[in-house]
Amino acid sequence: MNRVGVRDADPAWETAMTESVRRPAPAGARGDDAWLTEVARAASADAGGVPVELLGDYLRLLTDAAVTGRRPRRGELDAVGALGRRAAEQGVSAGRAVRLYLSAARRLWRQLPHLASATDSETVRASADAVLHVVDTAVATVAEGYAAARRDLVRREEALRRELVDDLLRGDSDLGGLVERAEPFGLDLARVHQVALAAPGHRLPDTEAAISALERVIFDRLGDRDVLVATKEGLLVVIAPADTVTPDRGGGDGGSVAGLGRLMHGELDRLVRGRPWQVAVGRPHPGLYGIARSYEEAREALTTARRLHADTSVIDAHDLLIYRVLLRDQAAMVDLVRAVLTPLSEARGGAEPLLDTLNEYFGCREVATEAARRLHVSVRTVTYRLDRIRALSGYDPADPRDRFTLHAAVLGARALDWPRRPLPA
Repeated sequence: MNRVGVRDADPAWETAMTESVRRPAPAGARGDDAWLTEVARAASADAGGVPVELLGDYLRLLTDAAVTGRRPRRGELDAVGALGRRAAEQGVSAGRAVRLYLSAARRLWRQLPHLASATDSETVRASADAVLHVVDTAVATVAEGYAAARRDLVRREEALRRELVDDLLRGDSDLGGLVERAEPFGLDLARVHQVALAAPGHRLPDTEAAISALERVIFDRLGDRDVLVATKEGLLVVIAPADTVTPDRGGGDGGSVAGLGRLMHGELDRLVRGRPWQVAVGRPHPGLYGIARSYEEAREALTTARRLHADTSVIDAHDLLIYRVLLRDQAAMVDLVRAVLTPLSEARGGAEPLLDTLNEYFGCREVATEAARRLHVSVRTVTYRLDRIRALSGYDPADPRDRFTLHAAVLGARALDWPRRPLPA
C-alpha cells in the first residue's frame, strides 16, 4: 500500500462536489458529530470492543476526503501511526486494529450525508476514490506503527528476560526483587526447577530461531508457562519446573537422561543451523538458589563432557557426579593416574588402547565378549590387553580388590585427557 502525501482538492473535484455540498444536509450532517460517534462505537463493537480512542481523527479524515477530496497531511498520518503504536502497547491484536479501521470506513460510507441524495455517478466515484485512498494510507500507517511498537516491545522484553536469567543463574540477587521481576514471565520461584543448557556445534549467527523453536515445543508439550528460555555466553538456557518433565531411563545415550534434555535436543536437531547440538541438564533443586545450583551442575556437565570428548547428545549431570568428586582434588587424582596408569605407556602402541579397553570392560560389567564388540576387536585381543594391564601396572582388572582403584584411575585419566595431554606437574 503506497503512502501519498498532501494533495489539496483540485478545481475539477470542487466542481464535481459543489452541487452535492450545497444541497441541504439531513439531520446529523457534518456540523453534528453525533453520527460520527455512533459510527465509532459500532466499529468498536465490530472489532471486539477495541477502544474507540484508537480511531483518533480517522473518521474526520474520511469525511473530509469524501466531501473535498483532501488527502491526509504528514502530521495527520504521523498521528495515525502513533495510534497504531498505542494499540500494540495496549495489547490489541493487529487484526483487531485493522478491523476497527475497515469497519469504521464501511459504516461511515453508508451514512455520509452528502451522498444520501447524490444523483451524479461521477460524484460518487470521485468520493469513493478519495475515501479509499485515505483508508489505504491510514491502514498501512496503523500497521507500520503497530509493527514498530511490537519490535520495541520484543527488544525490551528480551533485555528484561536476559537480565532476569543472568540474576537467577547467579543466585545472589535480592529474592523479593526477583520474585516481582519473574512474575510477568510466569515463573513461580517457589517451585522446584531444573536448568538445561544447549550448546551448538557451531556458533549461531542468530539465536532467535532456536529460542522460538524451543519455546514453541516446550509450551506445547509441557503445557506450562512456568518456563524461561534465553541465551547466555553462546548457550541456550532453559529454566523449567522439574515436576512437568519425567526423566526416562535407557535409550540410545545410556544411563539416566532427563526428559527435558531429550525434548530440547529433538527440537533443536530439526534446525538447519547449529547441529550437532549437545544438551546438558542439571538436577532439580528447590527455591531460588536451586536454579543457580542446577545451572552450575549443567554447565559443569557440559564442560566435563567436552574434556572427555564425549559425543553424547544429551547429558544428565547425575551421571557425571563421579567426575565432580574426582575433579575436586586434582592433585590427588594426578597422583593416582601417575602411580597406576603411567606404566601402561610402556606397552606397544602406548597406553591409550589399554585405557579404552579398561573403560569398555568396566562399562559392560567385566564381560569380555561385550567389550570386544564395543571396541570392534576380537575377544582374544581384549583378554591379551587385560593381561598386559595386569603385568605392567600390577593391578588385576578381574580382582575385586583392584577393580575400584583401576576404574577410578581410568575415570581420572579421561577427566585429565591423558594420555593425549601430559599430566599436570
